[in-house]
Amino acid sequence: MPGTTGRVLTLLELLQSGGTRTITELAERLGVDGRTVRRYVDQLIDLDVPVEAVRGRYGGYRLAPGHRLPPLMLGEDEALAVLLGLVAGRRSGLMTTTATAGETAAAKIRRVLPQRLGRRLDALLESLAFTEPAGEPAVPDATVLLTVADAVRHRRPVSIGYTDREGRRSVRTLHPYGVVSHAGRWYVTGADPGIGEDRTFRLDRVTDARALPGTFEEPDGPDPVRRVLSGFATAAYRYEVTLRIHGTVDQIRARLPASVAELAPAEGAEPGAECWRVVGLRSERLDWIPPTLASLDRPFTVEGPDELRDLVVEFADRFAARARQLP
Repeated sequence: MPGTTGRVLTLLELLQSGGTRTITELAERLGVDGRTVRRYVDQLIDLDVPVEAVRGRYGGYRLAPGHRLPPLMLGEDEALAVLLGLVAGRRSGLMTTTATAGETAAAKIRRVLPQRLGRRLDALLESLAFTEPAGEPAVPDATVLLTVADAVRHRRPVSIGYTDREGRRSVRTLHPYGVVSHAGRWYVTGADPGIGEDRTFRLDRVTDARALPGTFEEPDGPDPVRRVLSGFATAAYRYEVTLRIHGTVDQIRARLPASVAELAPAEGAEPGAECWRVVGLRSERLDWIPPTLASLDRPFTVEGPDELRDLVVEFADRFAARARQLP
């Protein structure tokens, strides 16, 4: 059982993680009663740590805004988690700041680490390799992202300045349901009350965001991730493709994920059962679909368009001809 000093430091860590912590929660985490929690809080205040008491039904304790954290004290696992998170986030497009900001943050953490631990982490980072993300990550403005995220949390409408892929600028009002990071890009999805439909916007194309008065209720339905992926699969493109594929949901999704294709439920069939399933997708080009179907290696039929059926036949003939060629 840790001593008093250890529990006081643990209390400080809990408060530094953000938000208001109730006395009941803190007592359970520290393994003490409420009176002891108050005594530990008094000890932090005596050390000039600005702990605030929050009254009300959901009251408790929190750190005052703007409090500067003491010097970092990270163990090996914690230091590795932080540095790998910065490196991986920058390489995968999850960073919402410039590459320079991520590098300077990592350098600051690296400087306060003990030499032995720093050398071991340097060795790991030098030997670590990442595959490149699909395309250049699109970084949103940090202020825009934070404003939108706050509107999501408090269910407040938000006004955004948006530039679409054709370069057209507009100001939209959005009831944001959630923020989603997908394939190196950040998106916000929600309802557009002006047209009465759900919309998804790329956050790197949002030039400014401003919270509006009032609140809204999020309707029942898919979570933000499913809304974004479904929006990709149903967006307006040049071709509308309908296929019938014989296989399980997992077999089909291995090559045609939810961000690419819609998969109609098969009546009376379990998701793990092999049966004929209707697959719909939209695309600007058709040339990638025949090799995708070949890699899927499941029985299929093309219901439309006819142009795709011709491409599949041409691909099959070309593939068979190459297989017959002698070295």
